Amino acid sequence: MFAVLKTGGKQYKVQPGDVLRVEKLAADAGDTVQFNDILMLGGESTVLGAPTVAGAAVQATVIDQIKGDKLIHFVKRRRKHGSQRTKGHRQKLTLVRITDILAEGGDATGVKAAVGAGAAVVTGEADPAAKTAKKKSAKATAAAADDLKVLSGVGPALEKKLHAAGVTSFAQIAAWTEEDIAAMDEKLSFKGRIEREGWVDQAKAKIAE
Repeated sequence: MFAVLKTGGKQYKVQPGDVLRVEKLAADAGDTVQFNDILMLGGESTVLGAPTVAGAAVQATVIDQIKGDKLIHFVKRRRKHGSQRTKGHRQKLTLVRITDILAEGGDATGVKAAVGAGAAVVTGEADPAAKTAKKKSAKATAAAADDLKVLSGVGPALEKKLHAAGVTSFAQIAAWTEEDIAAMDEKLSFKGRIEREGWVDQAKAKIAE
């Protein structure tokens, strides 16, 4: 039996015993985690999700937290005195071994979900009161957020992506290091836009106003 799961924006075809390198998960070595976004189950019969297979899950054991191969990032500014810069970046990854594929009952196992940021949560039906509190918190955060659209090259769609990545203020952008910029370029496929447009300098200028 095999399954196709989604995590970190990528899809993987897996079966018990497989070892995967996935986007960094909030888990320690030896932990058991569960992937709940299952797009397809295969074997004696094939089950396609719409978009995911209800109740299906893939469980895995975390082997280690590692870093990927070094990627060389070359930035050239044609309009700013012809300056150029070369720097490297190593993506943080999690090494996991697939232990079990569940065709059903995955939402009632109690195993913590494999999530890429923050604390792992226990699978199962969420508390309605917690959902309401989360929505109110999200609205309050959106109301208090800076207008990132004033940055060069940032429109409504790009602002939503930044908010989804947890970036809501000029102070956050102004504090970015070269490693932070490279990680955000990689995560949101900005392809050097942050440095090209000079977001960090613009954010510092907005704070100083």
